[in-house]
Amino acid sequence: MKKYLIAGNWKMNFTSNEAISFVNQLILHLSELNLEQIDVLLCVPFTNLHPIKSFVNSNLVKIGAQNMHFEEKGAFTGEISPLMLLDAGCEYVILGHSERRQYFLENNDILSKKIISALSHNLVPIFCIGETLSQRQANLTFQVLESQLNVLETVPKEFLSNIILAYEPVWAIGTGLNASKEQIIEAHLWINDHVIDRFHVQLPILYGGSMNNDNAKDILECKMVSGGLIGGASLKILQFIDIINTAISLSQQG
Repeated sequence: MKKYLIAGNWKMNFTSNEAISFVNQLILHLSELNLEQIDVLLCVPFTNLHPIKSFVNSNLVKIGAQNMHFEEKGAFTGEISPLMLLDAGCEYVILGHSERRQYFLENNDILSKKIISALSHNLVPIFCIGETLSQRQANLTFQVLESQLNVLETVPKEFLSNIILAYEPVWAIGTGLNASKEQIIEAHLWINDHVIDRFHVQLPILYGGSMNNDNAKDILECKMVSGGLIGGASLKILQFIDIINTAISLSQQG
């Protein structure tokens, strides 16, 4: 049976009351489902972590953050530390999302420190990689992915197996453009083979890039796709539930 991680990335959405309402609805739905092969995760804004902490049933839903600083404390105005995430009930943290790379200029040096810090605090990093449209059109996809994956060289070998990768073609995030099954399979197989060859470990690889309830089945059944990192559709309770149900159905098929 194939195991999936279905992770919602709320980005900068939902007030605390909206988040609590969503989580209550989600738990009500999930309590009726067979989640033996499914992990459900919500990566929410920092301001929602503590409000939903007491409402989350960790057997049904896990919570994570969308970013973190690599230091435990200090004069870093506006930042959130790994200790703060643990205090808020986080088990996961998204690192290296394309929006962090693009808007906040996060590079490999910064991401290396963040990944190592997350791992040393028993937080599971969901490390995002992916190419832009211009890079794909210039046939640079695999060079870009290799460059981004170079970060793993800095991670102590005993921690590597605790990382989750998320392949997110930047050109398919919130643009309405969708990667074809062939493109998704090609990228996931390349990433899997490269990580095994270079780092001698096999890691789960999520797909992110406008996954929704209409295309989830086609994407999740692709070889080497271990789940989804879902943006807009994770804000719509019925769509998110549909994706989870799709993952459940596929997991039961073997």
